[in-house]
Amino acid sequence: MLSAIFNSLRPLQWIKNSVLFAALVFAGEVLNLDKVLLSVIGFIIFCMLSSSIYVINDLVDKSKDKLHPLKKDRPIALGEISSTTALAISILLLVISLSLSFYISLNFFIISLSFIILNLLYTFILKNVVIIDVLTIALSFVIRAHAGAVIIGVPTSKWMLINTLLLALFLGFGKRRHELIFLKHTASAHRKSLGKYSPYLLDQLIGVVTGAVVVMYMLYSFSTEVSQKLGTENLFLTIPFVIYGIFRYLYLIHREEEGGSPSKILINDRPILLTVLFWILTVIITLYLL
Repeated sequence: MLSAIFNSLRPLQWIKNSVLFAALVFAGEVLNLDKVLLSVIGFIIFCMLSSSIYVINDLVDKSKDKLHPLKKDRPIALGEISSTTALAISILLLVISLSLSFYISLNFFIISLSFIILNLLYTFILKNVVIIDVLTIALSFVIRAHAGAVIIGVPTSKWMLINTLLLALFLGFGKRRHELIFLKHTASAHRKSLGKYSPYLLDQLIGVVTGAVVVMYMLYSFSTEVSQKLGTENLFLTIPFVIYGIFRYLYLIHREEEGGSPSKILINDRPILLTVLFWILTVIITLYLL
């Protein structure tokens, strides 16, 4: 029972909340233990917030998930957890996380509440609206990035928000493409918006966003404003890792027919994992040692 409850929280997806640490790193506060602790607390809070939404989403899609080749193994779809128990877990997580958010600060509470409202809208309405569905997911990552800045009391970088939005759009459209190819003629039965997408349309959207991600990150890396703020002009050293990571992900989408779960790819695909680790290492060396 406990194992089923834990799996229903989708712990693998918690990695998405690591976006909260971006503000800590790029604000040069990694050595400030108080702010590191606050970032960790924020990460935990958003893990609880996102898990509460995952449970609600699984409850809403329970009947559809039973027919899905992969989602049918989720605890709620399998009937390992009753609907009443699942709802109680979701409410408990929601109450605890929002209470902690309010205790930290009113602004952080408002951001946390906005995250919940946006994701509830997605769960009940927006996930069935073509393009808006992916944009909503992307905005949830932007909220995470903003929350990371607010909780440690540093200004939110517009560059960081834009780059987060574009990267999330890239991953989101890639996920939709995988779902469309994987589910084939049953795609629209599992998600209404999939019936309005096509591989060609998604390839066009991915192409546009891919270029935007690369160009925007380059502009960010070479920006005089950013260099003065970060105290270094060497951030451009991280560009090759971003380009390779994007191209590797495109390869996985088009040649290996992956992309259904960015979190799984990050963990299971060694080139992607090493690229992310080298990018993080290069960022830290650039900001704190050079």
